[in-house]
Amino acid sequence: MFKGFKDLDEIDEKILDLLSENARMSYVDVGSAVGLSRVAAKARVQALESAGIIDKYVTVINLAKLENTVSLYLDLELEPQCVEEAIARLQQTPNITQIYLMTGGSKLHAHAVVSNDGELEHLITDVVYKLPGLVHVTCETILRRIKDVKGIRL
Repeated sequence: MFKGFKDLDEIDEKILDLLSENARMSYVDVGSAVGLSRVAAKARVQALESAGIIDKYVTVINLAKLENTVSLYLDLELEPQCVEEAIARLQQTPNITQIYLMTGGSKLHAHAVVSNDGELEHLITDVVYKLPGLVHVTCETILRRIKDVKGIRL
């Protein structure tokens, strides 16, 4: 998956692949998988962390297993002078889990999670519709995740 990235050798690439699948993998197991000792594997992982290539380790919650959760994507077109203020407001919204600035006409792409129709209505009417400079919004709910790779930061 990480083949060909600048500044990573083959061992680093393998380590990133392994930790992307299981961030709790022991240094012994990482080392064994890439042909290094536990100490050398630990040093490689720590170097990747120090370089900021490994940003953090997180617990990935399977929302499909939780009752009453709906994931959705919002595509927001904004007046250019209002983008930063809109980003600041969205960052303060607990239901918004990811925000991306996209190419094209002042577009933001955001992921949100709500627990019911009322929460969705609140998000749309009290947060999204009140964003400064909002020109257009599209809201799409996720029916099923087909491929959902976690932890990729490159």
